[in-house]
Amino acid sequence: MTGTLAAIGAGIAVLGAGFGIGAIGKAAMEAIARQPEAASKIQTAMIIAAALIEGVALFAVVVALIA
Repeated sequence: MTGTLAAIGAGIAVLGAGFGIGAIGKAAMEAIARQPEAASKIQTAMIIAAALIEGVALFAVVVALIA
């Protein structure tokens, strides 16, 4: 039973990260469409934010599987 709950928790963490990174990508593409000259700055910020979300998701998966 505990393993099942851990798997569900890990799955929820991954889904949340996926939706978060998707929202970041959507917002970045809209911002680049409005200001194409700022594309490099927007892409840099997008990659940093996506990496931070991935780190939190990985941490959540590890905690879910350990608990």
